[in-house]
Amino acid sequence: MAAEDTASTRLGAGRQHLRPLKRRGLVLLRLTAIVFAVLLFCEFLIYYLVIFRCSWPAVKTPADAGGLGTPEPVLRAMFLADTHLLGAVRGHWLDKLRREWQMERAFQTALWLLQPEVVFILGDVFDEGKWSSSQAWADDVGRFWKIFRHPPHVQLRAVAGNHDIGFHYQMNTYKIKRFEKVFNPERLFSWKGINFCVPGTQLPADSTGGPWLISCPCLSFVMINSVALEGDSCDICSGAEAELLEISHRLNCSREQEHRPQECGDRQRLPASAPILLQHFPLYRRNDANCSGKDAAPPDEKYTPFKERYDALSQEASRKLLWWLRPRLVLSGHTHSACEVLHGAGVLEVSVPSFSWRNRNNPSFIMHQAVWKTAVSCLFLDDH
Repeated sequence: MAAEDTASTRLGAGRQHLRPLKRRGLVLLRLTAIVFAVLLFCEFLIYYLVIFRCSWPAVKTPADAGGLGTPEPVLRAMFLADTHLLGAVRGHWLDKLRREWQMERAFQTALWLLQPEVVFILGDVFDEGKWSSSQAWADDVGRFWKIFRHPPHVQLRAVAGNHDIGFHYQMNTYKIKRFEKVFNPERLFSWKGINFCVPGTQLPADSTGGPWLISCPCLSFVMINSVALEGDSCDICSGAEAELLEISHRLNCSREQEHRPQECGDRQRLPASAPILLQHFPLYRRNDANCSGKDAAPPDEKYTPFKERYDALSQEASRKLLWWLRPRLVLSGHTHSACEVLHGAGVLEVSVPSFSWRNRNNPSFIMHQAVWKTAVSCLFLDDH
């Protein structure tokens, strides 16, 4: 009898000992589930919830207003700037992992939800392209294509920034060619059965690092190496200006072909509508004092004077671009903050804020929708 009582006592004590272990196990399981849910939300689902609120701006065409004819095709373009992928020298592995994961999730989510036809990156794609070795450059390029991978039907283009090829005193032919080899693929892109962009028809990008001209049926993007617009008559700068003048002549011929066809000869015609100018450095402005909105520069930076050829293009280079190309819209980067500026006869320039969390706490991109035949431009600015 005593032995049975002793055994019962031991079993009771064992059960009482197991209860705290079960409670601890349940608490640990709950904590693990909470941590997993928080990580899933903060590192994955949050991008969908935020970018889902973005939508393409409405573009009205004559067909929408009750006019006759088929609906005009609309080009959907997304613009990023200053991604600054860290390199081997200044990039800590943990910082790389964090920032690149954020950019990858944001870009891939935007690509899936918004489905743009073309994506432009307005310079400073890499942070250390100005001094990276061949091996470091290859590693950075491989990481770039992993982060910004996209389906074959989406075209991705980029203009060079000072961190990609260096400022004017660092820039050379080797760095320009290296950049163009990555971002100037020669292939025909077909959109909804219409060949709207034919890279093969653009002016050849040679060692001068001049502008790239991407032509669509009634829409042109002129992509400029703004680092080469120093104006000091160096070989690269002179070549870039010569190509800009050639593009200017071709655009003028297209605009005036009905009035003076004999002056254009056999020169290849471009869309008669005004082009969209894409570059890294913004056109000249004194500062960001007149910029507003949550994507604008912080108050303590707005009144800092811009240095010509460093923070913005020189006044002379800006005047030349506006006079030669007569764009309907200018898109630029470099400042890491958003700004809208009117130049000359009302030409709108939009500075695109940085897409990297390393440069700002609210990275952004711009959505642009253009109708080919009516040459309508609409901008959608958001902090997503």
